[in-house]
Order: sequence, then C-alpha cells, then structure tokens
Amino acid sequence: MLTCKHSKFTLPPRITYLNCSYLSPMLKSVEKVGVRSLRLKRNPAGIAAQDFFKDSETLRAAYAKLIHVKDPKRIVIIPSVSYGMANVAANMKLSKGQHVLVAAEQFPSNYYAWQRACSEAGAEVKAISPPATLQGRGKIWNERILEGIDKNTRAVAIAHTHWADGTKFDLEAIRKRTKEVNALLIVDGTQSVGAMPFDVQKIQPDALVCAGYKWLLGPYGIGLAYYGEYFNDGKPIEENWINRLNSEDFTGLINYQSEYQPGALRYEVGEHSSFIHVPMMLKAVEQLGKWGVENVQAYCAFITKEAVYKLRERDFWIEEENYRGHHLLGIRLPQHMDLQKVKDDLAKNRIYVSFRGNAIRVAPNVYNDEKDLKKLVKVLGR
Repeated sequence: MLTCKHSKFTLPPRITYLNCSYLSPMLKSVEKVGVRSLRLKRNPAGIAAQDFFKDSETLRAAYAKLIHVKDPKRIVIIPSVSYGMANVAANMKLSKGQHVLVAAEQFPSNYYAWQRACSEAGAEVKAISPPATLQGRGKIWNERILEGIDKNTRAVAIAHTHWADGTKFDLEAIRKRTKEVNALLIVDGTQSVGAMPFDVQKIQPDALVCAGYKWLLGPYGIGLAYYGEYFNDGKPIEENWINRLNSEDFTGLINYQSEYQPGALRYEVGEHSSFIHVPMMLKAVEQLGKWGVENVQAYCAFITKEAVYKLRERDFWIEEENYRGHHLLGIRLPQHMDLQKVKDDLAKNRIYVSFRGNAIRVAPNVYNDEKDLKKLVKVLGR
C-alpha cells in the first residue's frame, strides 16, 4: 500500500483538493524539470540535433511500459485529445448508414470529431444513455452499450471512466463485441490512465488517447496516444518534417522523403520535441511507473472506503464498486438537499471538487488522505 504523497507536491496547507479530474497539482520534481528545461533556450548552442529525439523516445518507452505496449513506436506525442481523435476520425472510413457509438454526455473532445465525420459521411452518432433509475445504473448502462453495438457500428468511441461521475465501462466486453461486428474501439483514457490500470494487450483498443494534465500528472498542452495496426498506413492530419523517415539527419532534410517514421509516428504533432513539455511529462510518467498505477488505484480505494460508506448511510448515492473507479466518484445528493447550499458550504471550507450535471465529482489522488475525505463527509452531512 502506498502512503500519502502530499510532500511530493506544493499544495497550499489549508485547502482540501479533491479535484484531480479537473487539473492535477504539479509534482515538485516535474516543476523542477520544467524550470530547468525552460532555461535551456537561454543558450540554443547547447541544444544538439539528437536532443530533438532523445527525450521523446524515452517518454514513449516509459509510457508504453505504463500501459503495456510492446512497441514504443506505437506511442505518439500529441497536444490534446482532440488532436489525437482527429487523426482517428480522418482514417475511420465511415459509410452512409453506419454509426459511431458513444456514451451519452461524454467529454466533448471525444464527441465533436465523430459528429463531423458522421455528418460528412452521412453516418450517425449513436449516444447510449444511462437508465433513469439509480438502482443498478452502471450495470444497466454497460448492458445498453453492448446491446447498441450491431452490424452498422463502425466504431465505439468511449472513455474507460465517464468524466462526469466515474462510471466504469467494461472495455474488455465492449472490445469482444466490436470484434464480432468488425468495429473499432477508440478509448479516451484521460480520466483513468495514470490512476487506474490499463493494459493495451488485454483490452486491445485500436486507439487510446490521453491528455497529460490530469491523472498522468503532467503539464497542460501535451498528451499521449496509442495507435494500433489499423492505423499503420493512414493519413495524418498534418505533415511535418520530423515524422518523415531519416529526419534525424539534419543535413539531408532537403532530400524530401515520401515515407514516414515507423510504427504510428506519422501521427505525432509537429514540434513534438517540445523541450519543456516532454521532459516534464517524462518525469511524471516515470514517477507513476515507480509508484505503480495499480497501487494508486488501491490507495484511492483505501482512503475513500469509509467516506463512501458513511455517505451512503446518509442517503447520498454513489455507484457500486464494480462499475466505477476508486479515484473518481460521482456523488448524488438526497432529494431534500439544496445543491447551491452544498456548493457554498464546500467553498466556505475550501474543499475543491467539481460539479458535473447533477453529480458532485470527487477525485482524490495520492496527495490526499483519509482526513480529506472525512472533512468532505462532515461538510456534506451538515
């Protein structure tokens, strides 16, 4: 079991930050790397040609290990989830009458790409809603998604955990069903990867796209994507010099290449060498690798267990354990409680959470402890 890692961060002492699903605080070690990296451009003579490749290659390898990918060249550096999804949408080969299946009210960056692609192809975005009842909500929602996959499904584009309330989707079952109808599985891992184990070899998604600034503990403006074999010969949404074969040879760049770098590297964003973001992201991923993502999830389960029990005793609703992550809880209020008063009470006590729809989104991480959750319970119970 991990111990609390609050000392690894620089959070103010008088706040209770339970909002990693919004933005993670920065590790001191990541901040230190960022400051050092920022200063590098004081003297550009100290930046060698190999520096355009070295850290990005190390980052790919570290992230590949974190999500169990055998070939690091399947990992690409992106600026955002929308960028990663745009590459998927551009290579999906949609036809009239087909649909892309999504979970209702999922994050917009995992929706707008499919909306445009479907509109242009005469296809449809098929959103699967949860049941109106809270009883068995996660189980029924998963069942509805599986039932919605049919011969006209071109892809299922879904998160591992829903961004609004932490509902967990059974990606292995969804993958099995998509294979039966020859559909793609596209996963937005932004609200899970880094806090909940993700095994690419087991789940076998066609693409996994993640922003880096939440559970991966990285800076804002960088993300990581995995692209499977389906995208081997695809067309990237931009053309840049560094993604072409032999781009390491700066003297030969005028010898234009028609071939791309191997694996999925054709999909990397231009200037992905980013001498500030990449070293910071690398340090964060390495730290997660040392802690073990499975241990992060276990720690979150440990510190939230008593709080979940006590909130349920007071008629708050929280999804059953099999259908949610332990790092991201959607808490729904008893009918007699006033949401605005709850917001005011939490703000007054400097407890930072998010409100998404009719759920309080509580997202602890390793810098929290049981006391933080007890404080939350105390304020909500007033």
